[in-house]
Amino acid sequence: MTKFESSVKHVAYSQEQVYNKLSDLNNLSSVKERLDQVKDQVGDKLKDIQFDQDSITLNVQGMNVTLKVVEREPMKCIKFEGDKTPIPVNLWIQILPDGENAKLKVTIGAELNIFIKKMAEKPLTEGAEKIAEMLSMIKY
Repeated sequence: MTKFESSVKHVAYSQEQVYNKLSDLNNLSSVKERLDQVKDQVGDKLKDIQFDQDSITLNVQGMNVTLKVVEREPMKCIKFEGDKTPIPVNLWIQILPDGENAKLKVTIGAELNIFIKKMAEKPLTEGAEKIAEMLSMIKY
């Protein structure tokens, strides 16, 4: 599995506040609102986001991708796996203390052959970075 990591993002909220909001995906309605505000930056690559408590479905370039929560490590990490994705994929949101605040990092893992890896490396690295950036801007 090839891993693509974001940079570490600092969040002006406590580790507990960040974990509590992200561990129930229903709390992410503000992300959907934010998507509407940044449509011009994202272009037509990301069309829609839908949430329930344990999964998120993204419409990316006309293809629905569903990620389901497979593990929650309280205050530290939320792990997702792709559900019926064309290739095995996972996403981890790591949350660490940073004094009274928190910091987070997003890691995307994908099972890629050598040819696809060359094409997908840049978009997946950028995707991890954009997800982390968006998560760092949420009001927790």
